[in-house]
Amino acid sequence: MALPVQTTMGHIAVSAHLLLLFTGSLLGLTTVVAGLAAGLGWPPIAFLFWSALGGGLILAILALAAGERLTPSPALLRYGLQAGLLSFALPNILSFAAIPHVGSGFVALCLAFPPLLTYGLALVLGMDRLSVQGLAGMALGLGGAMLFAASRLTGAEGGGLWTALALAAPVSVAAGNIYRTVAWPADAPPRLLAPVMVLIAAAIVGAYAVISKIPLLAATSVHTAGLLPLQAAIIAGTYALFFVLQKRSGPVGLSQIGWIGAITGKGLAVVLLGESVPPILALAIPLILAGIVLVSRRPR
Repeated sequence: MALPVQTTMGHIAVSAHLLLLFTGSLLGLTTVVAGLAAGLGWPPIAFLFWSALGGGLILAILALAAGERLTPSPALLRYGLQAGLLSFALPNILSFAAIPHVGSGFVALCLAFPPLLTYGLALVLGMDRLSVQGLAGMALGLGGAMLFAASRLTGAEGGGLWTALALAAPVSVAAGNIYRTVAWPADAPPRLLAPVMVLIAAAIVGAYAVISKIPLLAATSVHTAGLLPLQAAIIAGTYALFFVLQKRSGPVGLSQIGWIGAITGKGLAVVLLGESVPPILALAIPLILAGIVLVSRRPR
């Protein structure tokens, strides 16, 4: 049974399984909101920058309200820089840029691959135990994810380059999962690390936009502008829970949010964006859910 943990938003005890569900669902929702924004004329990288900046500021305000001191230090800034690059800036730049070409549903499906990659890295580095249960769970989850991806690739209209870029994002996410664990600053609470990582990641995205001459200011209507605070709030909620879940479950347990995000993101893309429903979904989702159960119960 999962033990209760403290969330960064208060003193309410939430089980690790609920944290996994909430964090993964919010993660999947970000891809759908990004797809809506792209469809309404928002430049993807500009939308990513402003929403990340807003989300980071919300997290910083919450941390200050909780009594945290956001005092910069070389160790904290180094952690924020590397975690922000691997865990947020690079995978989101790749994903947001690919969404107009391959669809938010496919990008959401790519969230299903980091669990296997994270588990493999953790085994190689001696951070997790090799077990039949863990391997079986990862195999089932990967099988479901591959069915998802195969259903999308059979009708892909975005071309191989954008598909490859979207599929490269999970590699960065997995590396970030491992890095955040091994480099976690001593005595640093989750609610301090969340705003540091997201704000530094926003700065990286902004620097990339400037270097690449991508405009960060876009002419938007009142309706499209409303997506920005929504995405900022979703990002804040995601990463407020994200670090708490990692502290509780480790990199492999945390990585399972990708499977939840894939299901949520694809489902919402079908409902809100009119994307097609692949028949294989009925098989893929049970495989992924079975994989989550086995991995969460593996011996550690």
